[in-house]
Amino acid sequence: MLDFRFSEEQDLFRKSIREFCKKTLAPNARQMELKEKINPEVFEGFGELGLLGLTYREEYGGANADAVTAGIAAEEIGRADVSCSTAVLYLVPASWGYVLQKYAKPELAKQVLPNVAKSRSFLGIATTEAGVGSDLGNMSTIARMEGDEYVLNGEKLYISGVREAESELPEGGGYMVLAKTSPEKGVKGLTFFYLPVRQYPGVTITSLSEMGRRAFSAGGIVMNNVRLPKENVIGEIDRGFFHAMEGFDLARGIIAVVCAGASMAALEMGMDYIRERKAFGQPIGKYQGIQFKLAEHYAKIDAVRLLAYRGLWMWDEEQRNKRFQRLEVTKAIAEAKMLAPVFAFEAVNDVLQWYGAFGYTLDCPIEMALRGVRSYMLAEGSTEIMKLIVARELLGKEYSASK
Repeated sequence: MLDFRFSEEQDLFRKSIREFCKKTLAPNARQMELKEKINPEVFEGFGELGLLGLTYREEYGGANADAVTAGIAAEEIGRADVSCSTAVLYLVPASWGYVLQKYAKPELAKQVLPNVAKSRSFLGIATTEAGVGSDLGNMSTIARMEGDEYVLNGEKLYISGVREAESELPEGGGYMVLAKTSPEKGVKGLTFFYLPVRQYPGVTITSLSEMGRRAFSAGGIVMNNVRLPKENVIGEIDRGFFHAMEGFDLARGIIAVVCAGASMAALEMGMDYIRERKAFGQPIGKYQGIQFKLAEHYAKIDAVRLLAYRGLWMWDEEQRNKRFQRLEVTKAIAEAKMLAPVFAFEAVNDVLQWYGAFGYTLDCPIEMALRGVRSYMLAEGSTEIMKLIVARELLGKEYSASK
């Protein structure tokens, strides 16, 4: 029989995260969005709670938590900061740090992950390039071996946390950079490297101003003859694409519950508002046009939330117990990532409509949620890519147009 209950430990964990988020995130979300900077006490709190290293093993400063527990934290962060800015700060190190600990040499993992877990440095992912999103085989970043070093040249764009990694955190930070090591092999010739942005000459940081999630920085990395020791290779040479897919699956599952958390928070704010706002002598919540929308959105968000947690549970079972095939997990998580930001955006958009003109002002938090959840139709694989993944697994690889 199915059991949809969280464990007692997970319920207690949710309670502690919710209390922290209610005190530290929710009251400051708008202020952080406007000043385009996450408050230091948020970083400190994340470090004290062990959130950024939640999925890491204990020897790397983590809690060795499962993906469902990681999803619980993501949902609560999304509920408290509907702009989704701090959700990015959380989900990127939590998901990609797991991949680094799994495939990097222990010496590199010990060098990088404990500081990330303590919120003293940031660990990011750098795969996207200008004009190259999910089409990783056509990236232009090259890593060429010279002696005991790899020389990296190229540019990564639309990546998170560049300002924090470069200057704002005590130990800076770095990125898992995906580069071509055997260009003739396409996606079968990619390799991951760890690149600390402060440490090596030839690294230039660029900045972008995004529509949403403005409290956490975004930008790019330009690499001009950056020389990295071979010890900074993560995983096997030419196997980076396959390592990346594990990280993308975990990140996409976490994104789906972030969207569920942010949109459910917006619906709850909307419910409070339609109980009070009056039109033609009665609360607008009495009108069926609004009630029907509320019921539809609530059911959709509830459904996609369960779909996301199922995907995270499957990810755990595949990683820890080998109970599922890798592509079974990819398909399940792609289903959740395909639907969650779309359902969330539609729900938040209707809530904004309920608020009327007030919803279109910076005094109303709903517009932050609208911009925040919209980003996840693009981040970590667009909605269209999720559809292609699901269709490929339904029809078979021979029907993949990207072959």
